[in-house]
Amino acid sequence: MSQFVLDCSVTMSWCLTDETNSYADAVLNSFNTDRVEALTPQLWSLEVASVLLVAERRGRITQAQTTRAITLLRALPIVIDLQTAQRAMGDTIALGRSLRISAYDATYLELAMREGLPLATIDERLAYVANSCGVQTYLSAT
Repeated sequence: MSQFVLDCSVTMSWCLTDETNSYADAVLNSFNTDRVEALTPQLWSLEVASVLLVAERRGRITQAQTTRAITLLRALPIVIDLQTAQRAMGDTIALGRSLRISAYDATYLELAMREGLPLATIDERLAYVANSCGVQTYLSAT
């Protein structure tokens, strides 16, 4: 089974109807068609929870929609990397500093680089920086 690193921007496109995106839809479909597994840093779960709560508070989604989103995510083959926190104060901060990206973005990039996996992201800046570091974009024609 092949793997890729999944970031929160793609995930939220599946959960928030006003953020649908054809690339994110293709990533979601790949779970069924390509027998893949997504790898995420520990941060991902907290980011997902935070975005869903804020979306609820702003009236973008209901509690029922949040529940459906969580049910979808739990059903997908998404694996949480347990080494993320151990690397946060070292590799991740160094990567963020040298590339001038946030610690959150550096977390996803560090995981993709460490595991030699492509990165699924809608964030254009993160995709650009990742590509400049030799990390391919998941489902790219490269």
